[in-house]
Amino acid sequence: MEKAFDMPFVKNSVLYKEFLAEREEILKHKWIESEKAGKDIGFEKALLDWIVKHRSHWRERRMKEARTEKAAS
Repeated sequence: MEKAFDMPFVKNSVLYKEFLAEREEILKHKWIESEKAGKDIGFEKALLDWIVKHRSHWRERRMKEARTEKAAS
């Protein structure tokens, strides 16, 4: 049985691509904040901190970039 993330329609979906992009940003945030703290802060803490401090601005920027790309094509 194929796993859902191995199916082409899943990998090509906008929702999955957004999930991967968001996850990447959270992992970057985790790394930066862990460096500042001098220890691994963990994914859950990084996730919650990123959502509170950065998610809305990040999503607005992503949506703006997507509109710009769509208008250019």
